[in-house]
Amino acid sequence: MSDVAPSLGLWPNRAQFGLLLLVNAFVGAMVGMERSILPAIATDEFHLAARTAILSFIVVFGLSKALTNYGAGRLSDRFGRKRILVAGWLVAAPVPFLLMWAPQWSWVLFANLLLGVSQGLTWSTTVIMKIDLAGPKNRGLAMGLNEFTGYFAVGAAALATGWIAARYGLRPQPFYLGVGFVVCGLGLSALAVRETHHFVAHETSLAAQPATAALSQRDIFWRTTFADRNLSSICQVGLFNNLNDGLAWGLFPLVFAAAGLGLGEIGWLAALYPAVWGASQLVTGLLSDRIGRKWLIVGGMWVQAAGIALIALAHGVPGFATGSVLLGLGTAMVYPTLLAAIGDVAEPRWRASAVGVYRLWRDLGYAVGALVAGVAADLVGLTGAIWLVAGLTFVSGTIAALRMTETLKHPG
Repeated sequence: MSDVAPSLGLWPNRAQFGLLLLVNAFVGAMVGMERSILPAIATDEFHLAARTAILSFIVVFGLSKALTNYGAGRLSDRFGRKRILVAGWLVAAPVPFLLMWAPQWSWVLFANLLLGVSQGLTWSTTVIMKIDLAGPKNRGLAMGLNEFTGYFAVGAAALATGWIAARYGLRPQPFYLGVGFVVCGLGLSALAVRETHHFVAHETSLAAQPATAALSQRDIFWRTTFADRNLSSICQVGLFNNLNDGLAWGLFPLVFAAAGLGLGEIGWLAALYPAVWGASQLVTGLLSDRIGRKWLIVGGMWVQAAGIALIALAHGVPGFATGSVLLGLGTAMVYPTLLAAIGDVAEPRWRASAVGVYRLWRDLGYAVGALVAGVAADLVGLTGAIWLVAGLTFVSGTIAALRMTETLKHPG
């Protein structure tokens, strides 16, 4: 490694930053390929009736991703970011083939366990690497660009697999795309991505304030989850944000189908929400560097609640589409801003571990959301489950409004 100190910032590191954006697009596409068609596979091919059973794949995905997120931060500090990124892609390699040829629903669940582990390793490390490269000045923009590419790819993949399924069937053709995603993502990660861990030491040396004593993993977990008002608020918002994303992933396609929509229309609607979410983060991440983090987070949760409520009230494509756009806009206000806020609060030396703790709680929201939505849908119907999640989302934003302080010290 060269003795020349690395330069922090997006422009000096534009080549590697752009490469990591492309890698994260393939990471997002791996999840997007399931988004519009897996509920239909559950009902049409495996004849699952209970909503809780149908959403079991999201529970498995959420639990495995959440636990892996927690480990990814620690592992990337110990072994380096690039090794963990490559390992994540190797775990993803069997997923498209399992989904293509699964003879039983248990195979689909196993595929989603592997997908969750892979997403935890790959998405976490691309986030951490971009924070390493960006430095403190443009952290919100960096996270906005990261989440834009990832979730725009989620939407694009959902649209593509919905289109393929409508014309050629639910399996195996839509999952051919996944093979290409793995080949491209693994190849770029192994051959072109460079390690960024040394940027952390450089940023620490530039810090205006002296670093605190080294924290144990237990201390970091306690501080991020409970003790620090800002970090703990960020964790609970992340959990409820992904709780409603689990609802959108698992139940919205069933709601749209119950309204008489076909696979093509369901695929389009399933793609709309993450596409708006992804594209809007180009603006919201930068905006958080200008006006601060707190009220984007709070307002975003309230906008999401309004979008979910509108979908509960709607009966056709116009209402579903409007609700999906609001849900996407609200999520875009929240997602990159939460990551940037963690970067504001956590010191560089334990930032990766704090990101891992946050992403543990955030992605547990998938599992909690799938269980809550599935049980509620079986007990009180699809509409009742959607109203419940809308209420929980609104309450989460209100808690953040009361507990958080502004984490960006000098907005503008």
